[in-house]
Amino acid sequence: MLKVVIIGYGGMFTNLIAGTLDANCEIAGVLRKETVKYPPFIRKLKDLINPSLDYNYIKSYNLPEINVRGVNTKEFKNILLRLNPDIVLVGSWGEKIKKEIYDIPKIATINAHPSLLPKYRGPNPYFWTIRNREQTSGVTFHLVDSDFDTGAILAQEEIKIFPSDTGKSLKERTVLVARGVVCELLNSLREDIIIPLRQREDKASYYSHPDGLELDFNNTSEDNHALIRAIYPWDEAFFFHNNTCLAACPDILEIKENDSEFKKAGSVIDTDYKKKTVSILCADNKVLTMSVKLYRKCDRPFTGNYIKRDIKKGEVIESVIY
Repeated sequence: MLKVVIIGYGGMFTNLIAGTLDANCEIAGVLRKETVKYPPFIRKLKDLINPSLDYNYIKSYNLPEINVRGVNTKEFKNILLRLNPDIVLVGSWGEKIKKEIYDIPKIATINAHPSLLPKYRGPNPYFWTIRNREQTSGVTFHLVDSDFDTGAILAQEEIKIFPSDTGKSLKERTVLVARGVVCELLNSLREDIIIPLRQREDKASYYSHPDGLELDFNNTSEDNHALIRAIYPWDEAFFFHNNTCLAACPDILEIKENDSEFKKAGSVIDTDYKKKTVSILCADNKVLTMSVKLYRKCDRPFTGNYIKRDIKKGEVIESVIY
């Protein structure tokens, strides 16, 4: 039976746990982000008053927790040496793991990355694949090495991106796929020899944290549609109406042909203050209808009133791209 240590947070972390259990492996320890992020007293208080999904998941399976303040600490190194795991699995983690740590497991330290490596290395492939209007994404299990997302590939599976996908929905599907892939991978590592496939650097791309979240109606409706979907649920795309910032969200989001008298990109074609939607003409002469909210949360109950009172059909929204 393989002995596994798992570190991470969120849906990828919990699905790696589930996939490891599916493969009938022993989970020798788990390290969640909250243990690193918060001092022990604050973490224990948070676990008592407002426990996270990660904490509840770990407790539901009675898994042994590792209590250290980082993966590169002397404490974590000593724990790994004592546990002597076959594999360390990483599912979403911000620290770059040092060689003296990732070399400890008998087989390997393996990271689950939510893209088809070597494409879309970096912290949020969910955003960038949708933002760039890709038709497919995926999940890759690769060896951890001295850089982010560059290690040799052990397993990979493609995932279709649907036109309605948001960052949230793509992530939810990806982590579920990761559960099945890690189960198969662990079974293979237990029974067979897997030859890691070196990543092709000539095919590699790296994207940092999401930026450029202002809508630009001088771009196509599809480009703006993709941006609104891609950034949800981590942040919000936005635009300015005069000096007021409005956040766009995918609750209502559709593209229609322009059958109005207006032809200039940025023109307000229609509004609905009850549904809190604004329809704006884009550069491809198509109309983007989207749910909007006043950007500051304290103002959001007044969004309908603002749309009714201040946004006029035919006026032009000028994009301000910095």
